Amino acid sequence: MSVSDETTTVTDGIIVTDAAAAKVKALLDQEGRDDLALRVAVQPGGCSGLRYQLFFDERSLDGDVEKDFDGVKVVTDRMSAPYLGGATIDFVDTIEKQGFTIDNPNATGSCACGDSFS
Repeated sequence: MSVSDETTTVTDGIIVTDAAAAKVKALLDQEGRDDLALRVAVQPGGCSGLRYQLFFDERSLDGDVEKDFDGVKVVTDRMSAPYLGGATIDFVDTIEKQGFTIDNPNATGSCACGDSFS
């Protein structure tokens, strides 16, 4: 991890903003479960070749990269982790758009839907 001009660059994992962590926490509270983690994965598919998957998971897989953000456990499988190093997950709630967004510095291209990348 390196720090410069109050901006933190993380190359060994994903970053979850406070807004995204708060939304995940609210969703987990609705589910009534505290044993679930937010799993972030990359799978083949989509218009650009790869697509993101975000879902709640109770499993712990061999080689998982695990981080905690304000009490929210976020896990990434070992195959997806290299594609997600330094990616930022945010939650936006505006009149135009609501949902999770992923800003991934590893993506060389993406499609108009924003759900897939290459």
